[in-house]
Amino acid sequence: MNCRARAAIIGLLGVLVLLGTAACSSSDNRRPATTQAAPAVGNAASAPATAEAATTQAAPGIEVVRVVPQTRADLPAGLVRIEYTSRLDGASDWALALPPDEGRTWVVCIHGHGSAGDQLYKRADVRRAWLPAFQKEHFGILTPNLRGNAWMSPKAAADLNGLLQYVRTEYKADRFVLASASMGGTSNLIYAVLYPKDASAVVALCPATDLTSYYQWCRQRPQVAVLQQIADAIASAYGGPPDERPEPYRAHSALSHAQRLTMPVFIAHGAQDAVIPVSQSRTLADSFKAAKLHYREIPEGHHDTPIQSMTDGIEWVVKRMR
Repeated sequence: MNCRARAAIIGLLGVLVLLGTAACSSSDNRRPATTQAAPAVGNAASAPATAEAATTQAAPGIEVVRVVPQTRADLPAGLVRIEYTSRLDGASDWALALPPDEGRTWVVCIHGHGSAGDQLYKRADVRRAWLPAFQKEHFGILTPNLRGNAWMSPKAAADLNGLLQYVRTEYKADRFVLASASMGGTSNLIYAVLYPKDASAVVALCPATDLTSYYQWCRQRPQVAVLQQIADAIASAYGGPPDERPEPYRAHSALSHAQRLTMPVFIAHGAQDAVIPVSQSRTLADSFKAAKLHYREIPEGHHDTPIQSMTDGIEWVVKRMR
């Protein structure tokens, strides 16, 4: 076996590590819930950046059903599960929230494909690399489930907009740092171009920056099962493939709307990534030059290698937020 083949196999073996395994919840439904009266939460504080984005996001908002304290010993003290329904279609979903010990800045950490809203706390390597970085800055932490493998679809973006408004109202949050990897990093960039006023900074590790080209790249590799699963999930979330539904894909392309990324943005990508090709990050980094954009390419890195870049990413964007 030559070195190139061996590297490809190693990269693919890393897929399940970063993307996560079957989604499962960290809540214990046997505990009594703390029911919290909450009116419908809409997007009063933020609106889509353009009419194009607005066409994909009708009537965003959520209805909070209950807030359940999470008391398991392996979870941080003060963590709660926010259960809600979407005003778009009545879909039930949830997010975990850990209010800050000081300050009003929150980090929004979205899970990878195949995982769920508790990935930050359940996956050991992510928890070790990311949780201390968030806590060092005294961030509140919001980890939404966000319709599972939704890749920041129009409905997922509308739900997140409602969640952020809820956190503003309930916890007095005034700034959000979007920081995640893989599908989560992709979602961060999409949301930041849709609602730039909601994003004070972005840390996107191994992201896809244009879902149309990424979808096509996945379909060109039919022998790789995980890439077909990802392409299937994207098409399902967006109501069809890009050739049938071009408008939402175009509206949700960070590459096509890179000029809206005026906040500090840190991107890291492994050059040997076999799940999301490094060309996705290179193209975005080359599309515009800005003092508030930092791109780190890891020459021998695979899909999960950028996990270790979260601390550097958080430190870089925080310095430029001040």
